Amino acid sequence: MTVNDRRPGVPVTIVMPTYNEAANLPRMAELVLGLPIDGLHLKVVDDSSPDGTGRIADELAEKYNADQPAGRRRMSVLHRTEKDGLGRAYAAGMSAALAEGAAYVVQMDADGSHPVEAVSRMLGTAAATGVGLVVGSRYVEGGSLAEEWGRHRVLLSRFANRYARTVLGTKIRDITAGFNLWSAATLRDVDLATLDSAGYSFQVELKFKAVRAGHSAVEIPIRFEERTEGVSKMNLATQIESAVVPLRLRLRHRRG
Repeated sequence: MTVNDRRPGVPVTIVMPTYNEAANLPRMAELVLGLPIDGLHLKVVDDSSPDGTGRIADELAEKYNADQPAGRRRMSVLHRTEKDGLGRAYAAGMSAALAEGAAYVVQMDADGSHPVEAVSRMLGTAAATGVGLVVGSRYVEGGSLAEEWGRHRVLLSRFANRYARTVLGTKIRDITAGFNLWSAATLRDVDLATLDSAGYSFQVELKFKAVRAGHSAVEIPIRFEERTEGVSKMNLATQIESAVVPLRLRLRHRRG
């Protein structure tokens, strides 16, 4: 897609949670808001970052909204008072996007690991197929991981996906993926307020419940890069949650 080949103005909101991403956010905002997609909105969800990310986000929003018509914003910031998990930050941002009339909601990390240019392909796939979920996948043909990932991390990631897929019986190859496009109808059917996962397992729970609700998913290949600045937020607690959640979802499904 070229800059002049713009997609029509379907309301699309990219939800981008942040915690200590001051070094990455200005570049990410520039790349996202430079996409040739009419109706695109960037919503940053900041969990009171001590490094000033929230303040930087406000300044960027003021900059990008300055030349917009009354009532239209290209960027907004949702400030949360505490850091209580990536999943809850996403749920808050996605709920706000739906309330504001988004037709599609995209999940994207603020660390530069997700290829911004793939958003246009995701929208094109959703429009062409009518699916409720498009996954930016590392584990379909053509997908890849950055060379900077060590063998241990690659094996752990692949194991986590295989484990969750096996437990839940899903065909989605990258069920732990954090780069996803959702239709508004799919998110409403899932009911974000009912999700239990606080951390990274939110990605698994949301996909599982969407498929259980009858929505189809398509995976498109992406290259997942190493973060450009800062450190990963993954810790032991989120790893334990990621192991427990698929089992809990499976048990609930069997009881139902």
